[in-house]
Amino acid sequence: MANKHILIADDDTDIRDLLTQIFEGEDFTVSQAKNGAEVLTQVNKLKTDINLILMDVRMPDTDGLTVLKQLKDNGHGEIPVIIMTAFGTSSIAIKAMQQGAYDYLTKPFDDPDAVIHKVNRLFEHQKLANEIAELRTMLPDPSEKIIGNSAAMQEIYKQIGKVASSDATVLITGETGTGKELIANIIHATSRYSRGPLIKVNCAALPETLLESELFGHEAGAFTGAAKMRKGRFEMADKGSIFLDEVGEMTLSTQRKLLRVLQERTVDRLGGTMPVKIDVRVITATNRDLEEEVESGKFRADLFFRLNVISIHMPPLRDRKEDIPLLVEHFLEKHRYTTSSAPARISVDAMQALQDYDWPGNVRELENTIQRAVVDARGGTITGRNLTLSGKRERANISSGNAFYIDQLVNSRVKLEQAVSNFESMMIAEAMRQASDDEEEAAELLGLTPVDLHERLRKYR
Repeated sequence: MANKHILIADDDTDIRDLLTQIFEGEDFTVSQAKNGAEVLTQVNKLKTDINLILMDVRMPDTDGLTVLKQLKDNGHGEIPVIIMTAFGTSSIAIKAMQQGAYDYLTKPFDDPDAVIHKVNRLFEHQKLANEIAELRTMLPDPSEKIIGNSAAMQEIYKQIGKVASSDATVLITGETGTGKELIANIIHATSRYSRGPLIKVNCAALPETLLESELFGHEAGAFTGAAKMRKGRFEMADKGSIFLDEVGEMTLSTQRKLLRVLQERTVDRLGGTMPVKIDVRVITATNRDLEEEVESGKFRADLFFRLNVISIHMPPLRDRKEDIPLLVEHFLEKHRYTTSSAPARISVDAMQALQDYDWPGNVRELENTIQRAVVDARGGTITGRNLTLSGKRERANISSGNAFYIDQLVNSRVKLEQAVSNFESMMIAEAMRQASDDEEEAAELLGLTPVDLHERLRKYR
């Protein structure tokens, strides 16, 4: 990370000198500021030459929160800021991160390696974000994006390229939420059928009788309620493509009729006597193992071979976790807090939590998680406490209960007694604030007697 310029802002000379020594030892360029005014002066002077600001929340003349706002107002909001705070000001640290700080450091700095590691992770994430922006410029159509640069996704890209110029039937397999429909969209858009429609049918969403009518159409009077002739989805897709999602859910009877359509390239409407010729590209998808379904007698072998001319398997997200940062950046761009908002940002710790999770719902679950987090963070910086992961409900509940710094407390070897004492003092302070300093009312809020509360007030004041 040589040639990166770090500005250290703290009114404590010893802290500034210690951090300067640590970072210069790692070949960083370091500048110092002893208050908020000096931070703004140096940023205005050096502009883009400053790559990171390490800033204490509590400084004379202008506090860190005000400086954060002024940096944004002056057009320097793109400079990442890591705030520095003692444990006792953890609530202020959370507020600072909500207002745009990138991450935080707790004082005192007992482990210089941990400080270096956090800063290096920030710059690595920044580098990745730049690579993402560059990759985006290479995408031909912003409405159709396959996100991912992993080896597994590179193989998918190659397969799509081979499929594009052919008329072959394609079977897309993979777990729910992996993006099978998106692949179908792109196959259609890059084929000779792209000028025609792409008709989609969810085979799992309709009962057998309705599915047959939807697929093949019906003549007037074919069944009760069929007042007039209706074209089926295959006819609607003529000169285009049809996408049969969850094709493994079809009954054997419907499978037999689908097989005839694929063989003859004609459709027999329910109640009809004359076959209708069609020219359709067929794309199917399933989350089932169709070979196992064939062995168990639930799926026709001859239909499977017809559908499985070209097979594309979408890998689960847990097998391509290196793509998660790319996907997160895409969803942050897609799901803005308001139409006029800038994309939300995500902290390093939150990104790590996303990469540690196994994503049983795959990309769809990740998108929903990011969308919820953007709303929860009100479009600001997403931290761990804004994430709700289905496999980590207990941890998510802890985070939302004012325990955002548990990991750091343990890593910093903060004693349990000290942590409990600090948390107790914060609860008392908040109760007094809500009770407008009325000790009896605050005691009632906390479930204490007025005498007990008074003793604790004396202790912490």
